[in-house]
Amino acid sequence: MTATLTVYLDKITNLCDGDTLGKSDPYVKFELEQDNMLFDKDFGDQKSTKKKDELNPEYGETFTFELPSNLGLNNMVLTCKVMDDDMLMDDKIGQCKIKLEDLDLGSDELGVDRVVDNNWFCKDARIYLKLKYETD
Repeated sequence: MTATLTVYLDKITNLCDGDTLGKSDPYVKFELEQDNMLFDKDFGDQKSTKKKDELNPEYGETFTFELPSNLGLNNMVLTCKVMDDDMLMDDKIGQCKIKLEDLDLGSDELGVDRVVDNNWFCKDARIYLKLKYETD
């Protein structure tokens, strides 16, 4: 039996500009893993589209992760890395880790927002998601 974690990426707000010329070109990389101290189990990663010259990008994109239903959400961590697309090497703008077992996830979408970049001189950058977890 399998279970599905659905991640809806709504938007990110208040990104700081990481580029010296122009604005950042942000995208989000999602990674799902079971954190077992020494023996982590990886359930894949997925990437959003890139938003050119945007510090408050809106996405409206959905991602799904398949995992064995017998695992449940114990020790499951969804990492959200906000990256800046650059020609030579992409820069990390910020990230957050969401412990899924701490959320009351089910078949109804749950709105979740987290700080992805703590800023000293402006508002913290936040990512806005909707999550749901369904088993067969």
